[in-house]
Amino acid sequence: AYDSSDLWANKKLFTVDEEGKLNFVAGVPPDYFSATGQLWGNPLYKWDEMEKDDFVWWRKRFSSLFELVDIVRIDHFRGFEAYWKIPGDAKTAEPGKWVKAPGEKLFNTLKQHFGELPILAEDLGVITPPVEELRDQFGFPGMKVLQFAFGKGMERKFLPHNFVPNCVVYTGTHDNDTTRAYFEKEKEKDGDIFKHTQNYLNYFEDDILSDLIRAAYASVAAIVVLPMQDILNLGGEARMNFPSTTGGNWTWRFTWEQVDENLAKHYIGLAQLYERPPKPEESEETEMEED
Repeated sequence: AYDSSDLWANKKLFTVDEEGKLNFVAGVPPDYFSATGQLWGNPLYKWDEMEKDDFVWWRKRFSSLFELVDIVRIDHFRGFEAYWKIPGDAKTAEPGKWVKAPGEKLFNTLKQHFGELPILAEDLGVITPPVEELRDQFGFPGMKVLQFAFGKGMERKFLPHNFVPNCVVYTGTHDNDTTRAYFEKEKEKDGDIFKHTQNYLNYFEDDILSDLIRAAYASVAAIVVLPMQDILNLGGEARMNFPSTTGGNWTWRFTWEQVDENLAKHYIGLAQLYERPPKPEESEETEMEED
């Protein structure tokens, strides 16, 4: 972020001038989240400077992260293959341009220092073959979002029968409305999204969320991620974030009073039913000994 300690302690690594003025900022071009793109406003990395010391700043960053968590999700993964470079004084993301990034060099360096990388790639938006190649080269699982799966014009790769095992399935992300609110709105529109979802799930009642979650658990995806709002079956009042807006985002919080014992038992049951995590396969030696 522009006001972060990262930037002010390492100005030479970011796109600001000597006085701290933004020369270029980050964002993404127009997509299904925003017609004018997303103007994030934070500075870009000066990759040429970062390469000079073999990505020390990144190595320190990942070292700290790996001490805190088991898996790191890299949001906007495509920015490590090429990023959208926007002039610092732009009012929207539209005047930006694509610029190549040294993602392969960075991840090779990280792999040399940390071994296999427990990284999940957020590969949504404008994804090109080179982005997919970078993701697959390092074996990073990508994301499948069920809210993007159903209806004409949606992406077929997000339909559960098209999943590959090395992926992570979400009902929705922090940028989506809650899944309950999303389908309530689609039902009111009387369009093809709600009907397609019903036909796909073979479920024709109103509460479509529970069957959608079951479809995620039943899929071949290695990991299932459910926003807490979907676990609690909440409406649009619990939405986390509205892309391309400022103020009022990231304020929703759950309380433990909302999580009862039956809810926990339900998800334990789903995990057991669909073997998440999968049971280890018995070796042939063990099977022969038992015989």
